[in-house]
Amino acid sequence: MTDAPGRRGGKRRGRLSRSADFDRVYRDGRSHANRFLIVYSFPRASSDRPRLGLSVGRKVGGAVARNGVKRALREAFSACAEALPDGHDFVIVARPELAALTSDEGKEGVERELRSVLDAAGLTAGESA
Repeated sequence: MTDAPGRRGGKRRGRLSRSADFDRVYRDGRSHANRFLIVYSFPRASSDRPRLGLSVGRKVGGAVARNGVKRALREAFSACAEALPDGHDFVIVARPELAALTSDEGKEGVERELRSVLDAAGLTAGESA
């Protein structure tokens, strides 16, 4: 099978994985935040679908809590992805309060907060140029 997903095969283009990609978004991108999240965005030259990078530190909680937060963030981002501009890289930094929101309200609460940050930043399809 020639289309088998692999790290070098390019099938995982929906995620940022290289440190240099994260550094570029942090250094050259714009940031927008609320109580739960910080979202960095950076337009890149290609017109591919939006790519996501996550940063969930140990202040969020133990490994189980961090993995749950990351799963909820990925699902919320994929739900918002069709409204986001193509050719952008996004890095989402989870603040410690996000763990409580995830356990209390689940993916729906995380998606609501992510949409509010993206809307306020003007990054959704209705508000972006």
